[in-house]
Amino acid sequence: MSKVKRKTKVIYLDNAATTAIYPEVLKTYTDVAVKIMGNPSSLHDLGTVASRMLMASRKQIADLLEKKTSEIYFTSGGTEGDNWLIKGVAFEKKSYGKHIIISAVEHPAVKTSALWLKTQGFEIDLAPVDSNGFVKLDALAALIRPDTILVSVMAVNNEIGAIQPLQGIANLLKNQPKISFHVDAVQAIGKLMPADMLPERVDFATFSAHKFHGPRGVGFVYIKEGKKLQPLLSGGGQEQNQRSTTENVAGIAATAKALRLFLSEMAHKQEKIQAMKSVLMTALEAYSDVVIFSQTENFIPNILTFGIKGVRGEVLVHGFEAHNIYISTTSACSSKAGVASSTLGAMNISPRVATSAVRISLDASNNMAEIEQFLTIFKQLHEKFQKIT
Repeated sequence: MSKVKRKTKVIYLDNAATTAIYPEVLKTYTDVAVKIMGNPSSLHDLGTVASRMLMASRKQIADLLEKKTSEIYFTSGGTEGDNWLIKGVAFEKKSYGKHIIISAVEHPAVKTSALWLKTQGFEIDLAPVDSNGFVKLDALAALIRPDTILVSVMAVNNEIGAIQPLQGIANLLKNQPKISFHVDAVQAIGKLMPADMLPERVDFATFSAHKFHGPRGVGFVYIKEGKKLQPLLSGGGQEQNQRSTTENVAGIAATAKALRLFLSEMAHKQEKIQAMKSVLMTALEAYSDVVIFSQTENFIPNILTFGIKGVRGEVLVHGFEAHNIYISTTSACSSKAGVASSTLGAMNISPRVATSAVRISLDASNNMAEIEQFLTIFKQLHEKFQKIT
């Protein structure tokens, strides 16, 4: 009699790349998709029902973020949001100046948008970071010029989990009303309180549903009341004439549901995740050839980035994958393309060490048993690497 091979349980530790959709959220999506078939712009009753669902979802998101309903606009996700806000603000304000400052550790969606603007005649400066990945406030202040129109700094770094000094930046811009302040908050939502993630001085912010157990392909942006930017799409006038396309009502309703669930018991969830990170850090620090890039103070508990000296990150990723444990090499948006970590480079980490970096990103759905299994496999892989290096 042939033996049936038992399948090892999947341990998913790549939640900064994407999260599994909540079952309740998937149900909301399918229920709305099936039952609310109207176009929210249509005048008939079916359109009215869809429009009401759209408005209710917008209000729920705004309330959760402590913002006005009119300040929430729906998109297809973080990359679209970053592109729209960076480019839209730049072209709207070009008569005031063409100088833009972004941090040296921004997500590719921000950095490549800014670099594209250089081809359109804009000037881009990168605000440097210190050895821990935090934006240097004095250096950023020194970059501000009379023709500066935009400063863009992410709330939480997607590669190492550093919480950027947003309030400090807000203070720098307090008496600079002509400068717009954009925050990529994709990795911050559910980890920082709304007031810390979006200080009052912030004018624009970007969010993506699949980072908080919502559907892929849905996101939203915050645009402070009274602030202007060029529309993303022209057409039927949806989203207050800013993004003209028929809204994904089912996806938007599911996003609102996911955000409500994700933010519930936020403190308790973060406490659980911090406990897992602490166990991981303590165990990894015991290895003399392990370098840890994510610290504890002013870092979110969800992300832990480290490397084994002399072992390339992708080798370790595939080593864990063979045991059904899934991690990543820093940013998921860059790893498959083989792009080196821009954050570690900006921190002046040597390329040889930076290429060893891998990222564990935790979620409340993970548990201590999975962490122990991860550490067991890590020990086995480490011993294997020791023999061949």
